[in-house]
Amino acid sequence: MLKHALAALAAFLAAPLAAQNITAPDAVVPDGITVEEVLVHGASLEGNLEGNSADRPVMVVLPPSYADSPTRHYPVVYYLHGFAISGRDFYDYMQVPTAVADNAAEGREFIVVVPDTLTAMGGSMYSNSVTVGNFRDFIATDLVRYIDANYRTIPTREGRGLAGHSMGGYGTWVVGMTHPEVFNAIWAQSACCVSPRTETPESAAAMAAVPRDGVDDSGFGMRAGLASATAWAPDPTNPPFYVQWPLAEDGSVDQHVIAQWAANSPYAMVASHVSALESFSAIGSDVGTQDGLIADDTLISQQLDRFGVEHIFETYEGNHVNRIGERFSSVVLPFMARHLDMESE
Repeated sequence: MLKHALAALAAFLAAPLAAQNITAPDAVVPDGITVEEVLVHGASLEGNLEGNSADRPVMVVLPPSYADSPTRHYPVVYYLHGFAISGRDFYDYMQVPTAVADNAAEGREFIVVVPDTLTAMGGSMYSNSVTVGNFRDFIATDLVRYIDANYRTIPTREGRGLAGHSMGGYGTWVVGMTHPEVFNAIWAQSACCVSPRTETPESAAAMAAVPRDGVDDSGFGMRAGLASATAWAPDPTNPPFYVQWPLAEDGSVDQHVIAQWAANSPYAMVASHVSALESFSAIGSDVGTQDGLIADDTLISQQLDRFGVEHIFETYEGNHVNRIGERFSSVVLPFMARHLDMESE
């Protein structure tokens, strides 16, 4: 049973990770669907200073015909979870096996892969960091290599899609932009952290004052801020967090650190990754009209328009979590079916 009742983000988070309020039973596994939980070693994660495990649990959902069609190869959709939730809990909440079964009934069969990227701070931010680990590379390299080696995939870019929700939507943007050769289509659901975030002197000082053993009790917003900081401005010389605090010696905000954070903003990345974005077969994103992230998600759509990057952007009646499972099944997977190679003998 998953029970998350997370507090609202602190006001100082300029580009917030939306708080989640999720309760879900274990995922139902319909007849014909096979689910395997595997442990994937990530060479990209070895030696990270935070001590996050390089061996990551991964949920793999196989479509109905997989067992009976030994020569058939399938497209793979990699599905990234949000902050302060494990991959297994996200898989349960999204009822991924049911989504795979419902799409198979309509002639769309996928392998869906849900990796776990939970870290000591609550989330990897799907970033490359000596502190946290190189999670962008883990997703695009280690995980894809493992899945292609152990399952009957279509082992080409044309056979892979990438999607995610909240922090996972952020991950969809940044992993996609930095590894466009791996995925053919991407869809970001309610992506967080799209625009560059800032700090005030007061909030920067509060962040730097959190003790290492007090992270879990610091509140959702502060923990999210610490996760972002350690991922985006690591400092191997500054234990125990191994982070560059956004606080200068005179008590002002250190703009050099803020610049490092901004470099990890999907909105800021668009201008320097236009060719990568244009190389995708298709790009999609969506957000609920009652989701606090709607302004940011609208902003990146406008930025893509500015550079002439074709994409789909949809809003729908809903909040941050109440319709995401439904839309993964009815919107995201059919979108992937239109833009991926669907089968190979």
